[in-house]
Amino acid sequence: MTIESRAASAALVTDRLEFRRILPVFVIVFIDLLGLTIIIPLMPLYATSFGASAFLIGLLGAAYPVMQFIGAPVLGRLSDRFGRKPILMISQIGTFAGFLVLGLANGLWLLFLARALDGISGANISTAQAVITDVTSPKTRTQGLGLLGAAFGLGFILGPVIAFVSLALSGNNYHVPALVAAGFSLASVFLTYFLLDETLPAEQRGKVSGKAGVTLGAMLRALHMPQVGILLALMFAQQIAFGGFQQLLSLFTLNRLGLDASGNAVIFVYVGVIIVTVQGGFIGRWSRRFGERRLIYLGLGLLALGLTMTALTPTQPVPWYSRQAVQSELTAGRSLPGETPPTQSLPVGLPSDASTGWLGLAFILLAMAPVAVGGGVLQPSINSLITKRSDPSQAGGMLGISAAFLSGANAVAPVVGGAIFQALGSRAPFLLGGALLAVLFVIALRAIRPEAEGSPPTILAQAAAAE
Repeated sequence: MTIESRAASAALVTDRLEFRRILPVFVIVFIDLLGLTIIIPLMPLYATSFGASAFLIGLLGAAYPVMQFIGAPVLGRLSDRFGRKPILMISQIGTFAGFLVLGLANGLWLLFLARALDGISGANISTAQAVITDVTSPKTRTQGLGLLGAAFGLGFILGPVIAFVSLALSGNNYHVPALVAAGFSLASVFLTYFLLDETLPAEQRGKVSGKAGVTLGAMLRALHMPQVGILLALMFAQQIAFGGFQQLLSLFTLNRLGLDASGNAVIFVYVGVIIVTVQGGFIGRWSRRFGERRLIYLGLGLLALGLTMTALTPTQPVPWYSRQAVQSELTAGRSLPGETPPTQSLPVGLPSDASTGWLGLAFILLAMAPVAVGGGVLQPSINSLITKRSDPSQAGGMLGISAAFLSGANAVAPVVGGAIFQALGSRAPFLLGGALLAVLFVIALRAIRPEAEGSPPTILAQAAAAE
């Protein structure tokens, strides 16, 4: 199909999502995210095995979003100028390089380098969102963006399973899952090259100056724009709470329940099943029936509840827990600086194995349900509303700015959360996160108004004019 015919078909706006056009990007994003979700459950524990404290693990969690904060707006605007496909491939190659370094790491500094490499090229999701925006109508956009979230959810199901199998076959060697993740990332590069058609017609490229989308000044001015500014601020603020939760969950379950990387994989599989159910089957119907504004309220309320419940999880290790076995897994084959043989002390406290049971695991699985549903609806709904309240020709740039605010929050959240975890205990980051989300829920009720979504302001054009 030629670019001209694709543009003509895109002009025929319908109320039904064209799954045929969504399927290639869904498959590509799924394979790409599969690599990411393989390493998510074990990354904090991987760092712990090199002697990292909770604060250092927070800094490691910030390395990716700090670099993505720099790279994502640039790549988002470049995708508006040169097309979606080449930028998506560049970002995927960077992800592959980061996973490869991660798999070969023999020191903590290489973990930081790996996450920085992945972050600076990390426009995978924002560019994929721009592809979805190109091929959907305003009425089907939330459903289309939700399907990307469903790809993430499927990755959360299969990725941790692959991590579990990789750890089991390798004797809990953390390098192996990272190398497997690199393989999946390389596969996504080839899939993009062979399966994805360019969705941005040549005549629509480069209409807006790239300068407006990449400067901090333009981002700050976007915060003051009607309708969109509050959504960008909300994207940033909610991720301060939710980002800390994502980065510290594995440490929390290690400290409270004695769950190692394999045990955390079970938690992530469970969360993934819920996300797939919500984003693949319900978010489209909910958005059409209730609108994005009400879904934002729902997401904030459920996340506030879920994070608070997580903090209240009782300290009871799972029935199969062995303190000595977990210590051995986290120190096997790795010497900390100046220590021979490897230390048996860890920077994160392990629970006693004198009294094990099912209560702690059951409670945290219950808490994960509102977290997964809330997280599943919130970000797609915010991004969909941003595109509807922005100039259509600048959707890629606005999603890039949204991703930059998200990355900025992800840079702050793990550092602050890690410091709170280390200073005040494992419950504190989740209690404070739940309180913040409750405040944001009240603010959103008052600040996100149900204005008509037609005639959106040309935000980036106004920002460019102010340069």
